[in-house]
Amino acid sequence: MISEWIGPRVRTWMLRVGRVLSGWGLSPNLLTVLGLVLNGLVAVVIAMGHPVAGGAFLLIASAFDMLDGAVARADDSVTRFGGFLDSTLDRYSEIVIFVGVLVYLLDTPDGRIGSVLVLLSATGALMISYVRARAEAAGFGASVGLLPRPERVILLAICLLLGRPIWALWILAIFTHVTAAMRILHVWRAGQAEATAKTRPASRGSGAAS
Repeated sequence: MISEWIGPRVRTWMLRVGRVLSGWGLSPNLLTVLGLVLNGLVAVVIAMGHPVAGGAFLLIASAFDMLDGAVARADDSVTRFGGFLDSTLDRYSEIVIFVGVLVYLLDTPDGRIGSVLVLLSATGALMISYVRARAEAAGFGASVGLLPRPERVILLAICLLLGRPIWALWILAIFTHVTAAMRILHVWRAGQAEATAKTRPASRGSGAAS
């Protein structure tokens, strides 16, 4: 995944920015809320018929989304509520961008198919996050798959810059659900491996007794 390749470099740079913002007295939760507001403005730009500008601003907004975590790490103020708020508002940010794309497409010849693709893409994106959350609640990791959020944002931003958001929606409508399925399969395999590990000692014990 792209995020695994560039993630460490970006996080190192963001941590430096986080230290600066922390020195200014900005809290991580405030930055989380501002990130949602910024994504809302990006959605408005797209909805008003400016997909290229929207794509450029989306890349800026996605970078801003990482600042809350960077500030939290810089001033050692990481909290469970902060992580919860960040994850929740990230979902709203993604939804509001999809709404902006939908409004834009309604005034184009792709309006009908675009509406369906937006619905499928948004549903798939939410399912990716839901599957991971449920997996982690059950004690499994599920950060696998083709299209986690950074890849989805980059894909949509690039297609917006090209003036072809419908291209991104076709890919997202299919591969977000493929990604969710990959995570489900990953958790199933982990569960099977865990169950097998638990039964092996008992099997050895019964064999030795006989």
